[in-house]
Amino acid sequence: MKTEDKLKRLEELNEQAQLGGGEKRIKAQHDKGRLTARERIDLLMDKGSFRETDRFVTHRCSDYDMEKNKILGDGVVTGYGRINGRPVCIFAEDFTVFGGSLSKAYAEKVCKLQDLALKMGCPVIGLKDSGGARIQEGVDSLAGYTDVFLRNVLSAGVVPQISAVMGPCAGGAVYSPAMTDFVIMVQGSFMFLTGPDVVKAATHEDVTFEELGGAMVHNEKSGVAHFAVESEIECMDLIKNLLSFMPQNNFEDPVKIETTDDINRMDEKLDVIIPDSTNIPYDMHAVLKLVVDNGDFLEVHEHFAKNLIVGFARFNGRAVGIVANQPAVLAGVLDNESAMKGARFVRFCDCFNIPIVTFVDVPGFLPGTAQEWGGVIKNGAKLLYAFCESTVPRITVITRKAYGGAYCVMSSKHTRADVNLAWPSAEIAVMGPSGAVKILYRKEIKEAKDPKTLEKQLIDEYTEKFANPFVTASKGYIDAVIKPSTTRPRIIEALELIENKRDTNPPRKHGNIPL
Repeated sequence: MKTEDKLKRLEELNEQAQLGGGEKRIKAQHDKGRLTARERIDLLMDKGSFRETDRFVTHRCSDYDMEKNKILGDGVVTGYGRINGRPVCIFAEDFTVFGGSLSKAYAEKVCKLQDLALKMGCPVIGLKDSGGARIQEGVDSLAGYTDVFLRNVLSAGVVPQISAVMGPCAGGAVYSPAMTDFVIMVQGSFMFLTGPDVVKAATHEDVTFEELGGAMVHNEKSGVAHFAVESEIECMDLIKNLLSFMPQNNFEDPVKIETTDDINRMDEKLDVIIPDSTNIPYDMHAVLKLVVDNGDFLEVHEHFAKNLIVGFARFNGRAVGIVANQPAVLAGVLDNESAMKGARFVRFCDCFNIPIVTFVDVPGFLPGTAQEWGGVIKNGAKLLYAFCESTVPRITVITRKAYGGAYCVMSSKHTRADVNLAWPSAEIAVMGPSGAVKILYRKEIKEAKDPKTLEKQLIDEYTEKFANPFVTASKGYIDAVIKPSTTRPRIIEALELIENKRDTNPPRKHGNIPL
């Protein structure tokens, strides 16, 4: 074949591959309000930067007349390119080809890309839109999925992994996104291990796809997903924003950006944001907005376990992970779900050299049989373990309550936090003054002529003696008691001081976090 003919053949194959499952199926995808795999990639990547890999791969199945039905690319588009100038590897499942179902050849394409990302040291992004395993290939399809899962695990903590669920993600396919760092779900997409028909047969429960595994189900109830977005365009913008807080890999630091926000900015609103009564809630989001660069905070797991806030922000252009109790929800107590949520986020930040800033206002752990039977001991231990294990720079600010075991857990000095600050409103004790007095002085109060007056007097005395930051500071457990309005410059100053800290854990294969 002449060179001219070869070039012509190449052009024909490229045009064929570009069409995926064909114009009819592309139209069907558009009619559902969804973009195609290639359209999604074009929307996400820097213009002209995407380079497709394995474009001409086809399946190798000969059963069920599959030999007669081979489509170039075989249901997944893989390749590499740049997002905001930074290299990334990406794969997008193509629903127009066999419903995006996974074959062995398809899996090999994804695995090859995952291996490349590890060698390059760059993030991997997966755009999910698949009916699951390709039934015609039997166990080969299951083997292919597991090969992908293995690489999800080997990549964990080495390069960031982001999954965006943009259509169906069912059966064994769900385990791949579940093992990545962040899962984004577009409204109308769904994830489940067993479908509505199986659920009905097993439990006689009638549920829809949306009720079983829709975007808000996994954002609010299961916690499997970290973000819910209305559209695919919003999803792409979120991926770009999320990546901006991360380094390329575990050997790099997050990119520092220029900020227009004054590093010495002080806001007097912080001096009066804590109510005089410790029983009155306030919104921790308001505190965060007043201290981070330009008030910009990207919340993670916004709809799940709202009594704990986690997310990304910047101080003087430096990316940080924020963990904060939310006194406006359940008084900010820790429970099973919030402890797991916090632990996972802390471990992500520690993997990728992202400093952690913790804001504490926690009255303790949520009491009750549901919590105890649900494993609050081991789940609380997960958060404690994550903080103790972390070696990134850590700053803690106690704004109000820090009681009992929750004080220990929330990045206390005893967990190797580097700089621990407290506002004058901080109360640090084994328990709240009221509860402590009722235990310590039960007999005296009972026998007193005026029990209420004596109880109030004793509470005031206990508060003065124990439940304030000055006692804790005198023992060295708090480095400084600061005026709330100075919080932003003090955090920025501390981050600059400890940015090159060196902390290590004992040599070991890995720790045994209480799962």
